[in-house]
Amino acid sequence: MKRLPFAILGAAFAALAHAELPPPSDAARAQAAAAAAKSAWADKVAQYQTCRAIDHTVETYQKELRAEGKPVPTPVPTASCVDPGPYAAPLAPKPLEASGAHSPPETAVAPPSSPVPAAEMSSNRK
Repeated sequence: MKRLPFAILGAAFAALAHAELPPPSDAARAQAAAAAAKSAWADKVAQYQTCRAIDHTVETYQKELRAEGKPVPTPVPTASCVDPGPYAAPLAPKPLEASGAHSPPETAVAPPSSPVPAAEMSSNRK
């Protein structure tokens, strides 16, 4: 009898834990995409800074070996450090109407209709 309230309470918490959240709004999705892009850029900057630090350490080590008169081992060729540049926010896609999806690629020089009446056009086809 003493365990029944705990079982009911546990079942209620389990039901709450499995409840679904509403889908994120378009603004929330855009914000998440922007945060992911900035995080990816920050990772590239960190890799660049690590690469530069490794190059500096190797140069210092080689200078110390030369100063002591010891033979300098041949370095292993590696990829050069690539600077990711300043952060550029990703461009938001244009809405379908503004993207020109419904418009012809060139500017119209004449109206889409012809000056010939439809009755004359259908008689010419026969």
